[in-house]
This record gives sequence, structure tokens and C-alpha cells, in this order.
Amino acid sequence: MPRPKSTTAVTTDAPAKPALPKGWQWVRFGDVVRQVQTKADPQTSGVERYVAGEHMDTDDLRIRRWGTIGDHYLGPAFHRRFEAGQILYGSRRTYLRKVAVAEWPGICANTTFVIEARKGTVIVPEILPWIMSSEAFHDYSIRNSKGSVNPYINFSDLVDYEFALPSDPAEQRRIADLLRAADDAVEAWREVAGRTNVLRNSLIAGMSSRKRAESASGKMRPGWTYEPLGNRYTIQLGKMMSPEAVNGESKRPYMRNANVQWNRLDLSDVAEMHFDDDEVAKFELKPGDILACEGRHVGKSAIWRGEIPGACFQKALHRLRPKSSTDLPEYLLLCLWDCELTGRFKQLIGETTIPHLPAERFRELHMAFPPRDEQAEFVKLIGQVDADRSAAFDHANRERAILEQLSHLLLTPPETP
Repeated sequence: MPRPKSTTAVTTDAPAKPALPKGWQWVRFGDVVRQVQTKADPQTSGVERYVAGEHMDTDDLRIRRWGTIGDHYLGPAFHRRFEAGQILYGSRRTYLRKVAVAEWPGICANTTFVIEARKGTVIVPEILPWIMSSEAFHDYSIRNSKGSVNPYINFSDLVDYEFALPSDPAEQRRIADLLRAADDAVEAWREVAGRTNVLRNSLIAGMSSRKRAESASGKMRPGWTYEPLGNRYTIQLGKMMSPEAVNGESKRPYMRNANVQWNRLDLSDVAEMHFDDDEVAKFELKPGDILACEGRHVGKSAIWRGEIPGACFQKALHRLRPKSSTDLPEYLLLCLWDCELTGRFKQLIGETTIPHLPAERFRELHMAFPPRDEQAEFVKLIGQVDADRSAAFDHANRERAILEQLSHLLLTPPETP
């Protein structure tokens, strides 16, 4: 006997969207944008640059890095052409929030969506990057991504995203102009910080060079020398890690390569190892010692200031200790940074698969050494430049916070009465 038809209505309608105030409308993403899928061979496309995922930064609409076509092998995925003004969106690991506006034509992989506003629709192109930079858009994209290890989203998953938009194109342009002005303020402070950093590196390069140590006649300036590092500092490798010492008693903090960052120490994970009395006398760190990486990131250095009493160090680190009070470790640290910038460390280690900096080569590294008072003055000068650079970054961060608040305010419709 046939079952009777149910008289209960079944609905699959989505929850009703809240009413918007006059002058606002709900817009479906797929109705106002299109995915551009122009195929191109990078070698014959006529463009010079390509953009990979790592070239795009989180929460930054500007593309600050790129690759040059022909410099490296590009895999078969790099066949999407984009034009200036189009939007690039990273569809992999959407939690990284990578949205950028192209300022020139180029090539990207097919995992980077190329998006532009549809002509003749209710959206003006200028506001689209800000819609895609909003918290609501990122939340939707992350929520609808697939996969757990390397989550991704398809363009078809984005088309149903709905957002509120002013109906008046002029109002959309006004919002876009305000947000662009706020973003320009962030960029201005970032540029100040960047230029300050260039100034810092230029000052250090000039101070540590042989030319700086010489007078116009080519003779050494009074009190200056240009000599091997080993003449002024003792350079000592630490103790190799061993299972017996790690499991032994009376263990001491043990600084490793991973603990040393440029101009700072990362003490979030400090190992321990046993050292006997003779080893303590040889390997114990004292305030003012410089720790420099012997392997991996060769030359990376930081000053030990007695952060953990009784600490020693591993064989993958050089300990540099001034032989007299004539030299300031803070000055030498700046010179070592210049060696990093100018590639002098790479010259010392040569072409090797696993880089290492032997102590004897480190001792032979020549540097300019001014009198102590001039070392102190230079360290103070760089400290002032560092303070200015930090202040510029602080300003940029504050302007960024203002931009985020302004974006939320301008892209959220006012409450209905």
C-alpha cells in the first residue's frame, strides 16, 4: 500500500539575511567578480616577472617581491597571466590571508586566483581589494576551505560569499579612497623604517672598512688598526654534545646554535649538559662574550650578557672574547653584521654543501678597529638609529591598527533604526 504523502512542508532555504539600511544592498561575490584564467607560456609571454605564493605577504595588498622569468625553473603550474590592476588571491592555506593588487603584468601559478570586478555590475573595482581583505571574507574562505594539512579553497566555493555594499558607486569610491589613504600612511612609516635600516647598514659598512681606517694619504689614522680578528679576540669553539654528558649529573645550561639569533638570544628552549671542572673553566660564558654560529647560518652572532648563570656552549658555536678592555663587543657585533651583509662569511667558507666556519679562518678575518672611545661613539650612534627605526615600525603598527578599525567601520552598514 502506498505511503501517504507528508503534509509537512520541508524547506532548505538559508537563514534570512538581516535587513540593511537605505543605501545598502546584499551582493553575491560571484555576481560581481570573475576569475581570470588567461593561459600563457612564461618564456614567450613577453612579461619579465612571476609571483609565487611566498612573494605575497599576509595582510598586505602590495607585492614587494617577485621572481624574474628565466632565472629559475618554473613548474608547469605557472601558466596564469595577470595584468596590472587585477587581484591575486592565494587559494592555498587561506588562513595566511594573502590578497595583493598587481601593479604590473606577470605570471603566477594556477593555485593563485586572478580576480577582477565584472564590468557593468553594482561594484566599483576600487573597493574590491578591501572587500577581499575584510575579516568577513577571510573567515568565510577559511571556513569553506578543504583539507587539513594544506587546506585550499576552490573558486566555486567563493562565489556564494555575500557581503553588504553601499548602493551608490560614489560612496564605494569614497570608502576605497579613505582606506587607500590609511594604507598609504602605513606604507609611509614602513618606508621610513626601511630607509633608516639602509642608513644603519651603510654606516656600519663605512665604519668597519679598511678605507675608514686610513687617512687620505693611505696611512692608518691615529689609534686605528686594520688587522686579523684573532689579534684582538680569543676565538674558542664549545664542547660537542654527547649522550653521556646529556644524561650525566650536575648539568649546566648549554647554549646551542638554535639559541643564537642576530643581535639577540632565543632562550625559549635551553638544553643542559654535564661539564667537569676543567670544562667549566674552558667553556663557561661570561658577560660580554659574543656567540657566533660555526655552522648552518654561519656567522650569526649575539652578545651574551649573563642571562643564565653558569651557562656553557656547544661546538657549533664560536665564543669571541676581547683580549683587553680596548675593544667593545658591541662594536664587533656590528662589524660581524656587516660581514653578513657583504658576503664575507660566504667567502670564508667557500662553496660547500654544509657550510662551516673553521676557527682559524675566523681568526684571519680582517677588520678596522678604532680606539675604544670611537668604538663607543659609533655604538651609541647606531643605537640612536635603531631607536628611530623601532619608532618608525611602532608608528606603522599603529597606523595598521587604525586601518583595520577603519575598514571594519566603513564596510559595516550602520544599524537600522
